[in-house]
Amino acid sequence: MTDGVHPQRGGPDAEPAAGAGRTRRSDATRAAILRAAQARFAADGYDRATIRAIAADARIDPSMVMRYYGSKEGLFAAAAEFDLRLPDFAGVPPERLGEALVGHFLTRWEGDATLPALLRTACTNPGAAERVRAIFAGQLGVAVARVVADPTQAPRRAGLIASQLLGVALTRYVLRLPPMVDIPPADLLTWLAPTIQRYLTADPTQARVDP
Repeated sequence: MTDGVHPQRGGPDAEPAAGAGRTRRSDATRAAILRAAQARFAADGYDRATIRAIAADARIDPSMVMRYYGSKEGLFAAAAEFDLRLPDFAGVPPERLGEALVGHFLTRWEGDATLPALLRTACTNPGAAERVRAIFAGQLGVAVARVVADPTQAPRRAGLIASQLLGVALTRYVLRLPPMVDIPPADLLTWLAPTIQRYLTADPTQARVDP
């Protein structure tokens, strides 16, 4: 006979709640989808990768991918890794900062198809748009704060820099406007570097135009 004592609910011997089990399975499914998507986007690129192929890699039904991420764009925004790989500009002469920053961005955009894909997706997908904001605030903003004279001005200066660089990226790599596509990277550097240099180092009080 038993002594009538039973494990209390929530004690160490209690069975896990059904809801907790479902949460763990859901988290595992999401993780499997993300791993498969990262590998597939890296191997095939954004345009060639398909939801069906990603689902097959994750060994789940394609409907599950749509259930968790809503669309290919949403999955891409969640899965793809985006690192601007900004170098330490501390050793760059102050008068060469604009040139160094533009040169780095052009190299990254010219050589990584995932960045234009993210920008294209961000135009219509809120998740991708948030990723772009986070990338430029968390990576570009930090890099700018390290080299400007007044770190409190870094967010505004970084925003102005982003407006230029993203504008070039949008017209050159996403919309593919012929005049922008046809400009050699070296010429783009020549055009852009002085503007970015001004955003980094100019005294904003001197830039005001008196009425």
